[in-house]
Amino acid sequence: MFVSSPSTSPDRSGIIRIGNTDMLPLSAVRDLGVYVDADVTMSAHVTTTVRAYFAALRQIPSVRRSLTQDALLTLIRSLVITKLDFCCSALTGVSGLLMQRLQSVLNAAARLVFSVRRSEHTTPLLRELHWLKVPERIQYRLCVLTHRCLHGTAPPYLAETLQLTTEVDARCRLRSASTSTLIVPSTRRSTLGERAFPVAAARARNTLPASVRSTPSLAGFRQQLKPTLFRASYP
Repeated sequence: MFVSSPSTSPDRSGIIRIGNTDMLPLSAVRDLGVYVDADVTMSAHVTTTVRAYFAALRQIPSVRRSLTQDALLTLIRSLVITKLDFCCSALTGVSGLLMQRLQSVLNAAARLVFSVRRSEHTTPLLRELHWLKVPERIQYRLCVLTHRCLHGTAPPYLAETLQLTTEVDARCRLRSASTSTLIVPSTRRSTLGERAFPVAAARARNTLPASVRSTPSLAGFRQQLKPTLFRASYP
């Protein structure tokens, strides 16, 4: 179901008539909890969700003294981290500014866990918590979804958009044909085309080591994927 974003309002001057129904254009709509704006920048989604994450984080200090460290981590994971990860693969290729806003949520959560000041550098805290940074969290979800597509456990409408180099006759003699990489479709627009699932998924998977890509089981793939991306987060 699509609904309007709470931060947007219909533009009644641009009514579109479809059949016998008048449709009011919206600057953003929500589907399954993800806000999609008209220009597909995902700024509406980031703005709305970041506001909700910080609202949750501001409530936790009121009960901080009554929680053990483990209970605090569980609460933060439930209220913030899992929601941050929800459908985050849709944020592939968003602007650096939006990435920074999402990262600020993780930084604030890490400071809350360790009860440090806002001026405290967060990289050591995030590393100790073993939390991937936002770009790698997005890549993790995207790579897992791609792995599922290639092994028949994802929706067919996604799986059919991916193609291994081994499946292209013209490339059978190339070295890439034996490396389990994916064909990266060509695009006309870098702003939107490169964020499309077939392009983003192929590029994300192709950057992984061959040993990770060739892992058949999903559990084994995840087990090897996180350390690989963790090293990318904290070189």
